[in-house]
Amino acid sequence: MNGAVSISVTARDGAARTARLTTPHGDVPTPAFMPVGTRAVVKTMGPDELWSMGYRLVLANAYHLAVRPGAELVHELGGVARFMGFAGAVLTDSGGFQAMSLASINSISEAGIRFRSHLDGAPLMFTPESAVELQEQLGSDLMMSLDECTPYPVTPERARASAEMTARWAERGLRAHRSTVQALFGIVQGSIYPDLRRMSARQITALEFDGFATGGLSVGEPKAAMREMAALAAEMLPAAKPRYLMGVGTPEDLLAAIAMGYDLFDCVLPTRNARNGGAFTSHGRIAIKRAAYTRDPRPLDADCGCRCCVTFTRAYLRHLYMSGEILAARALTEHNLFFYAGLMRQAQAAIASGTYRTFSRAVIDRISAGDGEAGGVKSDVV
Repeated sequence: MNGAVSISVTARDGAARTARLTTPHGDVPTPAFMPVGTRAVVKTMGPDELWSMGYRLVLANAYHLAVRPGAELVHELGGVARFMGFAGAVLTDSGGFQAMSLASINSISEAGIRFRSHLDGAPLMFTPESAVELQEQLGSDLMMSLDECTPYPVTPERARASAEMTARWAERGLRAHRSTVQALFGIVQGSIYPDLRRMSARQITALEFDGFATGGLSVGEPKAAMREMAALAAEMLPAAKPRYLMGVGTPEDLLAAIAMGYDLFDCVLPTRNARNGGAFTSHGRIAIKRAAYTRDPRPLDADCGCRCCVTFTRAYLRHLYMSGEILAARALTEHNLFFYAGLMRQAQAAIASGTYRTFSRAVIDRISAGDGEAGGVKSDVV
């Protein structure tokens, strides 16, 4: 691996593993969930608050930072971690996901992705080479190779062409990698087609990347297909390097993916759901806008020690949310991220003690049996 970034496995329980990911901005215990800070900010949260919850790695997005404030400014001010005041490490996505999410303002060719800024329509070209150069300028610890994330559904022919182009882009990006202190990850694509996932995994892992990711999942495909493809790819990713499952993030999905051997995860669910009144708890999910909580004196989660649960009742949180108060989004975001950080620590402890399967089953059963509106999947998924 890159000299400044390394992973050292500390315990195994089946395919699940704990490790220490060493970066220029400190060590990251894994498995680790990364809060999404697209524009170099995790919405409503201060960097010190993330740190106090135990987060040592967050995600930012190269496309959005290139559009505003610009990579040159971020570089001038010391790199993305210093720019956002975060004491830990930062992973930047390459902008490949925006090829799908901002499809109306981009065009894709062998050369790369040609965007029109979602802010002012200004042209912006991302090539495999420039995506790496941009991230090196941003100063992130972990960088992602430019890929194409196909939507769901997609035809096998289109998925194959995309995966093959992603592999060619990966080679080009790897040749452009100059930094000796920033790690570059390759991304496996292939949509929901097992033969294409295997093909992509063989192509990408044949290259000398510092880590590997599975992308293109949780984009609308059935849950069973997502997990099948994630497991298939995990088996083909080198054990000596970090494994990252991109964009997958319900608690149940994280527990299933940890059992597959993944180390890193990111998802907007805990923060986006919070802004929409949703809370993840150890006893199920809660939509705080429900009238049933109007006079509810209980905390969101009696088993949670976060500031939100210690301080506020469900009734008060519902009042804040229904009144459009900013504190509702802030309190629910803090709770959700506290919950996710705790889940990762519990998973690490269970792997270390050789009880991960029992732990995972118990957590999923408790979530499934809880009083939230959207119960989790059953315990036979891990």
